[in-house]
Amino acid sequence: MFIDEVIISVAAGKGGDGAVSFRREKYVPKGGPDGGNGGRGGHIYLEVDQGLSTLSHLRYKRNYKAEAGGSGSGGNKTGRNGADLVIKVPSGTMVWRMDPEVLIADLTEHGDRFLIARGGRGGRGNPNFASATHQTPRYAEKGEPGEKFEVKLELKLLADVGLVGYPNVGKSTFLSVISAAKPKIASYPFTTLHPILGVVEVDEESFVVADIPGLIEGAHQGAGLGHEFLRHIERTRLILHLVDLSSVEGRDPLTAFRQINEELKAYSLELADKPQIVVGAKLDLPEARKNWESFAKTITEWGYEVYPLSAVTNEGVQTLLRKVANRLQEIPKPDRLLPETSVPVVTEEGLFKVIREEPGIYRVEGDWLLKKIQRFDLNQEEAVFRLEKLLRRIGVEEALIDAGIKEGDLVRIGDYEFVFLTENFEYY
Repeated sequence: MFIDEVIISVAAGKGGDGAVSFRREKYVPKGGPDGGNGGRGGHIYLEVDQGLSTLSHLRYKRNYKAEAGGSGSGGNKTGRNGADLVIKVPSGTMVWRMDPEVLIADLTEHGDRFLIARGGRGGRGNPNFASATHQTPRYAEKGEPGEKFEVKLELKLLADVGLVGYPNVGKSTFLSVISAAKPKIASYPFTTLHPILGVVEVDEESFVVADIPGLIEGAHQGAGLGHEFLRHIERTRLILHLVDLSSVEGRDPLTAFRQINEELKAYSLELADKPQIVVGAKLDLPEARKNWESFAKTITEWGYEVYPLSAVTNEGVQTLLRKVANRLQEIPKPDRLLPETSVPVVTEEGLFKVIREEPGIYRVEGDWLLKKIQRFDLNQEEAVFRLEKLLRRIGVEEALIDAGIKEGDLVRIGDYEFVFLTENFEYY
């Protein structure tokens, strides 16, 4: 079953509780506090698995919970960290955090891993609260709860070429001829009920073609199957627009061509602007061959490349494939869709979030953090060192890494700017 959208609940593990304990040995009657810290709760990750092609394996299990961290114990023994949970998803999965709906990740490459929910920090044991005036604290922290929320996973196929056109124009037959894909083929509308991918090899080049279910007038508003599958054309670099020249379905070829393009435009202006090659299909039928010259003349005048084709007799197939391969070399691959905002990070001090303002520039926001950073005199070397420790301790550095920051990128916190380095933040 092809499933291209699911909503799941994720709950990272709770941090383990810190321990209240005192060292008591035969010759050390007052050895002081020795309660260990709790372990971190398990994180939840999404990871791309190239063996998956749909989200159907997530259809019946909607709740995912990672293991809690272990509690600390006497002898300064730290509890173990909770086991992380990895959820496998197919390439092309976009991740949206719900309420409000915000894009937080776009997973495209095999092995891509994204931290979707962070486990809670373990509570500190009682030695952390000892001081010169309070040497026997009988207090320890409880572990923090893990992050818990709903996310929507949306699959958009990764293909170089998308086949579009009315139902029964011959897209499935064409794909079965040019690749090893085996789509269901029959002479009734909507034979193709879900997108089908095929790998095409021509000369020494190869590319991926997606057979998108047939569109009809009103598809952008949900008519037919179009609304469900228009999203899968968005990632393609080139559109092959197949038009039935035989008019056996009672549609004028030029009218059909305009209507499909209007549907693409109504759904997305960016989609309508994608490079498009027009294919006059079913040339093996007498009526199609009769209509070819006038159709090709008009389409060319409208500014499109157009080629004749018969998937039944293979006429024009190799010529078209070579043209597609050459065009793909000229069209750059689309950039990964990067989220504008990372998942907000909750700390014991308050809330902060990382915002990706533009490629290479990130901003960290949070009322508590902004007030805190204003107390540092960053002209003093020790103040810079203490700020670095603070940012690491409350999780800012880890959150920036999760948001996709790279070595040398710029970080803005209030009125200050930093260069992100592997070892530390370099203030200037």
